[in-house]
Amino acid sequence: MMSCCNHHDVRTTLTLDDDVASLLRQEMQRSSIPLKSAVNHFLRLGLRQAAHPPKKSFTVKPISLKIPSDFQFDSISELLEQLEGPEHK
Repeated sequence: MMSCCNHHDVRTTLTLDDDVASLLRQEMQRSSIPLKSAVNHFLRLGLRQAAHPPKKSFTVKPISLKIPSDFQFDSISELLEQLEGPEHK
């Protein structure tokens, strides 16, 4: 007969840094949850976030090209030559 769930308890010794232990104790007091539940909860949150890091926002920063008003935009090749010189190719 198959088990109803795939949950397996794993015992391990875990050494926490002082700041992490303090934050964990604060959360346990705030939410009235036991150590095991708190550790599992925050490990799940951290591991899920690590698997899908937040995307960096992309901001366009416009700059003035300061193109003289006598430039002609009728031909791209002529415009490139005016901007970059005859060696633009």
